[in-house]
Amino acid sequence: MHKPNITMACVVHCHGKFLFVEEIEYGKRTLNQPAGHLEKDETLLQGASRELYEETGIKADMQFLLKIYQWHAPRSQTDYLRFVFCLELDECVSIMPQDSDITRGLWLTLDEFNDYIQQDGQCERNPLVIQALQDYLSGERHPLSVLTVFA
Repeated sequence: MHKPNITMACVVHCHGKFLFVEEIEYGKRTLNQPAGHLEKDETLLQGASRELYEETGIKADMQFLLKIYQWHAPRSQTDYLRFVFCLELDECVSIMPQDSDITRGLWLTLDEFNDYIQQDGQCERNPLVIQALQDYLSGERHPLSVLTVFA
């Protein structure tokens, strides 16, 4: 049986800006939403909140489910199921990554994000990063009640 990697990501929005984390992948600076893998004995919502805290220092609960994406990463030949959640903040707080893999956090408009990835040697972590932004901006949202946890 095939078992894809399960990841969670957070589209964090505040006053027209989105929160990104910068990491080095394959020798290039990349931008991603705060994101990571689901851990054993953890719900998707717990995992999303944990990853948000680890990568940004922000402690918050998710407000909506944006979308669920299935993606095959061609470089690593890995399959992913990515659950993307939304969070609206009242202020663009300072970012204090707890994870040493994160070089910094950035609050960027969509145009600033596009400018960043146009710079030589920089890119978005994967195509789901921009797709999630586009889906968010189109108004896509689903209540968290669509997720049910059975113990």
